[in-house]
Amino acid sequence: MKKQELVFGIHAVGSVLENHPERVLELYLLQGRVDERVTPLIARAQEYGVSLQQMSRKVLDDKTGSSQHQGIVARVKPAKVLSEHDLEALLKATEKPFLLILDGVTDPHNLGACLRNADAAGVQGIIVPKDNSVGITSIVTKVACGAAEIVPLFQVTNLARTMRYLQDKGIWIIGTAGEADGTLYQADLTGPLAIAMGAEGKGLRRLTREACDSLISIPMAGSVSSLNVSVATGVCLFEAVRQRLA
Repeated sequence: MKKQELVFGIHAVGSVLENHPERVLELYLLQGRVDERVTPLIARAQEYGVSLQQMSRKVLDDKTGSSQHQGIVARVKPAKVLSEHDLEALLKATEKPFLLILDGVTDPHNLGACLRNADAAGVQGIIVPKDNSVGITSIVTKVACGAAEIVPLFQVTNLARTMRYLQDKGIWIIGTAGEADGTLYQADLTGPLAIAMGAEGKGLRRLTREACDSLISIPMAGSVSSLNVSVATGVCLFEAVRQRLA
């Protein structure tokens, strides 16, 4: 297991300082950058005794492997990996669960965007398989714009078994598939719910698909056959939000 990792970008660093300041070991700042977006983060870090270093843009680029760090990088302890046991605790504390299952999403940009969608929609947790799936990385946290520190990500050993466990707890699981007979807008998304989304290009694996209570498709009017998984996730989550608010 990694002993430390990097989080970069205004929103990502701000979120870890706000929600888990105990994880922050050190803050790296672009030399000469002092403005209203960075100043509160520096003050927050100093409250917790976090040391600060000023560095050139090239050093920050090299550290993060990116030019998208916005002049602020945090060296942090890795987040705790949440498991099936933690999921059980969440369900005990939740009256009407609203969960997202991501089956084999390997692109960190897509996971980051899905985390951001999930946070905006009020999803209480995301479930992914341990194998053949990306976890929380510096790219994920940057794309998630702070949501990676807020939305719990549960990594489970056997996704189909975890789905059966959710069903035993009264949670209805709806999966997405292009060939499904019913559409998103015909589905009842108002009760205890988990929405299952498939990997980029491949969709849900056979065992995951068979473990769903029902399958739905997103109506497509144009010539493209499918949407990016993070876009499709946003469409599905916010249809559920619309129904749940109504």
